[in-house]
Amino acid sequence: MSTINFKDRYPNLISKIEDDIDELRYLVVIDENYEDIDDEELDVFDPNDYNYLVYLTERVYNALGKKGMQELYETIEKKKIFDDFLASEEDLYGIKSDLSEEEIAFKILDIAEEIVKKS
Repeated sequence: MSTINFKDRYPNLISKIEDDIDELRYLVVIDENYEDIDDEELDVFDPNDYNYLVYLTERVYNALGKKGMQELYETIEKKKIFDDFLASEEDLYGIKSDLSEEEIAFKILDIAEEIVKKS
C-alpha cells in the first residue's frame, strides 16, 4: 500500500481519533472473499456476488458514531461506487468491485471524511 499522510488526506476524521494512524488497516480492513465452508460470513456474502469483505475498525466507528455509520453505508449504496454492495452490519460490508483493496478503502474513507466534516 502506498504511503499516505492521513492527517492531510482525512483531517476531520483523524481529528476524532486519538491514536496515531500510519497504516490504512487501522481504519479499514479489506479481505478478499473466497469460498470457505467453515466461514460464517459465507451465508451473507457469497464470493460470487461479493469479492471483498470490508471491516470498518472501531476507530472509524467511534469517529462517525451510529448516525454517521448509517449515513456512510446509505451514501455508498446511493452513489453506487461499487458494482455491488451489501451492509450486513454497520461495520461489515460485502463489496463487488474491480478496484484494488486500497482504492476501495480510500473511497470509503473519502465518504467518511465528508460525513465528519459536515457534522
